[in-house]
Amino acid sequence: MDLAIYGAQGTALGACEAIHNLYPVRNIRCFLVTERGDNAERLCGLPVLELGAFSSSLSAEEKEDIEILIATPENMMPAIEASLEEHGLRCHVRLTSPRWSDLMRCHYVCGKEYMPLRALPVGYHRADMHVFMAKFYKDKPLSGRYDLPEWVTPIQVGAVLCRERVANLLDCDGENISAKNGNYSELTALYWMWKNRLVQPSADSVYEYYGLMHYRRILELTEDDILRLADNDIDVILPYPMPYEPNMEEHHRRYLKEDDWEAVREAVRESRPEYAEVFEDILKQKFFYNYNIIIARKEILAEYCKWLFPILERVEKLSVPKGEERSDRYMGYIGETLETLYFMHQKERLNIMHTGCKFLT
Repeated sequence: MDLAIYGAQGTALGACEAIHNLYPVRNIRCFLVTERGDNAERLCGLPVLELGAFSSSLSAEEKEDIEILIATPENMMPAIEASLEEHGLRCHVRLTSPRWSDLMRCHYVCGKEYMPLRALPVGYHRADMHVFMAKFYKDKPLSGRYDLPEWVTPIQVGAVLCRERVANLLDCDGENISAKNGNYSELTALYWMWKNRLVQPSADSVYEYYGLMHYRRILELTEDDILRLADNDIDVILPYPMPYEPNMEEHHRRYLKEDDWEAVREAVRESRPEYAEVFEDILKQKFFYNYNIIIARKEILAEYCKWLFPILERVEKLSVPKGEERSDRYMGYIGETLETLYFMHQKERLNIMHTGCKFLT
């Protein structure tokens, strides 16, 4: 049975590459989208087709002989399933975030490029870990129940901007940039962690590993995974990177203006010239760390924050309009690029492992 992949972004492209690698006998015919819009005409050498045109080109018998793999954000999947049914394409399956993670784990174990944490042996010593989960007062309620592990603590971001409270811990307590949440998004929680947990001696800053996740994006870590950290000398855990064609710079053209891109380049040149030398090369490769999600040893996460936030502060001054004159989350998007730059440049020095990212709906 032939396969078509519904979607045309990083999840779909990653699935295509993994299937080609792991199941070369599967014939992938194309990528499908609802509308062409800004989507590429081809990905992975395959055409990107609108669903209506693709469906019209098939006979009833051919529709019975093709499987559709839905590789999109999970909140879009029910509507896509309904549309596929309307077009007579009834053989379809959801590539949920756990399934995508399983696919990536097998794919990267074979390639040994972005090594999965679960490829390592389980150790005997449980790492002390404290991970913060960014929450915003406008977040929609989850459709199902999700019990947080005991090592995860919710923190409300942008708390200084509203009176409503959705977490006991606020990013406006202590040293903070809570008022900048409209631009920095979840990075106001990372800044708070840096100043109030990573570099501030206290009873709450005694853990070996610290991290940041989101209300709906949770790194997949089992108890066995936590036992893998200390005995395998893991420095950093990141989500599996997303591939983009032709390169990771293409991803950000959807979210950032060219003036903002130039501000980022200039800020890196001014603040960290040694990174400016490799920045363009890293922008031209295709793998990208999404979401500003990370778990790392305390001292390594502090080093990263000390590197990151001065660059972002300089971007605010260089961008047009300046940061204080806007509220469009652009610093959060830039943070993803800088996280990719930093850890891809540091991959020879640091022991970086990867795991899946579960999307809660």
